[in-house]
Amino acid sequence: MAVTMRMGVSTVSEIVHETCKVIWEEMVEEFMPVPTEEQWKKIATDYYKRWNFPNCLGSIDGKHCQIKCPANSGTSHFNYLKYFSLVLQGVADAEKKFITIEVVARGKQSDGGTFASSSLFKHLESNSLNIPPNQNLPGTNIEAPFVFIGDEAYPLKSYLLRPYPSRNLNQIKENFNNRLSAG
Repeated sequence: MAVTMRMGVSTVSEIVHETCKVIWEEMVEEFMPVPTEEQWKKIATDYYKRWNFPNCLGSIDGKHCQIKCPANSGTSHFNYLKYFSLVLQGVADAEKKFITIEVVARGKQSDGGTFASSSLFKHLESNSLNIPPNQNLPGTNIEAPFVFIGDEAYPLKSYLLRPYPSRNLNQIKENFNNRLSAG
């Protein structure tokens, strides 16, 4: 872009960065607002209908986005896949549409570490996301919290489920892992 625009690389980089920041700040509330309690309940209902997983608010995962090695960054962006990256973390609803996204970490960081440094984690820990109170599981009197689901790289929390470790699973735990992974 710098050559095309006849500008310095650092100038174009700054323009792109500032432009993206302004676009995000101006449009985030319209295109990715914090869901209301009713919207969370609808997401959970959709999850149950489509994936047969009750009280689920979304699936969380991280994706390494390959980048050129930033100047003076050493190995902080170098990941286990053997390239430099930033980590995009997202939560998707039952229809696989993003509810929340963040580019929060350098490639060296794990999904769990990325999550721990995210604003999503901070909001979940401070209970500031309009998440509905516990609700009975369908067809039972068993009350359970609303949860997000992630893979084994994520921590087990009252609001975040992950699979059982895959050694010596009984049928119930194996079924749980299969249902969790389907979402």
